[in-house]
Amino acid sequence: MTNQPAPIFTPDRTMSSEFMQWAKTNLRACFNLASSGLMNYPLAELPVRLEDLELSGPSYYGYEPLQKALAAKTGAPIECVVAATGTSMANHLALAAMIEAGDEVLIERPTYELIVSAAEYLGARVKFFERRHENDFQIDAGEIERLVTPKTRLVVITNLHNPSSVYADETVLRRIGAIAERVGARVLVDEVYLDTMFADAPPPSFHLGENFVVTNSLTKTYGLSGLRCGWILAASELAEKMNRLNDLFAATNVHVAERLSLVALKNLETFRTRARNLLAANRPLLNSFLDSRDDLEAVRTAHGSTSFPRLLKAEPEKFFALLREKYETSVVPGRFFYAENYFRIGITCDTEMLREGLERLSAALDEMKDL
Repeated sequence: MTNQPAPIFTPDRTMSSEFMQWAKTNLRACFNLASSGLMNYPLAELPVRLEDLELSGPSYYGYEPLQKALAAKTGAPIECVVAATGTSMANHLALAAMIEAGDEVLIERPTYELIVSAAEYLGARVKFFERRHENDFQIDAGEIERLVTPKTRLVVITNLHNPSSVYADETVLRRIGAIAERVGARVLVDEVYLDTMFADAPPPSFHLGENFVVTNSLTKTYGLSGLRCGWILAASELAEKMNRLNDLFAATNVHVAERLSLVALKNLETFRTRARNLLAANRPLLNSFLDSRDDLEAVRTAHGSTSFPRLLKAEPEKFFALLREKYETSVVPGRFFYAENYFRIGITCDTEMLREGLERLSAALDEMKDL
């Protein structure tokens, strides 16, 4: 009997992200409560001089001064820092380097749709573990332990949790790492919202063990989405694999954006203060809104830039359509997080816009009672 050749994996080239298509066409509402990243920082206010910039330069596997700055920020050795174009590309690159077609990947739910779509595009067999509202969206490590198998190659979480902003502490993360290690799996932690904890933010979970891989960027907390300054923290051998794989995906990064990102990192406290002040002003508005509604149920958090309320009475799609079409307000429907009766609110916009948007949200909920 002759050995049959292994089947060749062919990515499904018809795949796309339904969420990204929705986001690119639905975030233009007059009152945008869908965005989860801090309102964009204007270029005119960035403390940059023309002589700080250059269109082209020595950017091969990251621009060395920027790589050093990221290593200093994260406490990771520079050889463990991989440059990436935003967190989404960082997640895709990390997944591509760690899994092969047919591998089992265990992902939290509710979760960010783009992570699932990228894993499936790469041929992974996706399984979910639940982060339950009744448990305040906390991770049940026991469920992960029951679900992992010898075929599991990766466990994926977001911390802070996207969409609820719930924090997973070191004890939980260490237990997940130990569970994964027993079956030869790694843990991918998307930490793009973690800096919204500010002084309470822990070090990157990369430092918890060699099987931890972390993705992050300057996007969500600092209002610097346009720079697309993302990174991956991984053990040096895996980081090298990611760098070589990125030769196929991105070749080199945009050098002028790298120079601007370096300026941003040198002035990060300015952006951090702006973010902290905005969220401190906006969170009480969110909590007051939630207090006023008996038709919503939400897990409250002290940190983060999003909330994930559950609709107790309204039919979701009718409500989202009414909210957008009549009240010119957008939130993210829960279906994009595999949670149909929920929606995500972002509180990172201008305070007056948030105030008005929440009033319109209340009006739409009131109107739904009469339909």
